[in-house]
Amino acid sequence: MLTLIQSKKSKIMHENVVIKQRVNAPIQKVWNAITDNVQMKEWYFDIADFKTDLHTEFSFIGSTEENKYQHYGQILEVIPQEKLKHTWTYPEYSKEKTIVKWNLQDEGDQTLVILTHKGLENLEHLGEDFSKDSFDKAWTKIVSINLKNFIER
Repeated sequence: MLTLIQSKKSKIMHENVVIKQRVNAPIQKVWNAITDNVQMKEWYFDIADFKTDLHTEFSFIGSTEENKYQHYGQILEVIPQEKLKHTWTYPEYSKEKTIVKWNLQDEGDQTLVILTHKGLENLEHLGEDFSKDSFDKAWTKIVSINLKNFIER
């Protein structure tokens, strides 16, 4: 019985952030918004060195109300107009890598965006800015407000 309880606890601690947002735009427009660094700068981050070539590395500064953090990533998988997957790390604070995956589902004149960020349990020891709740709030704003508004304007 104790093993079962520990197993359930582990599963709860390792939940991913998953944000689903339907946008009123065709999939090509959404794909361009999440992969073109000129467009990304308008709703996401200014990532001058972002390219969707496999294994390409990129970096940018992101911030909370109190702190600025250097982010690093590497492109792991690209399926045009369907999936973009990359690492998300903070090497100044931790060697641990997390994974961000953008999935797009074509719904005709709409697109379902599904963002998944996994591995966040590896950053919990870094404090509140790196908590699952903090990432959940940030990704919700980025995907459900910033991206949606940018695409639908």
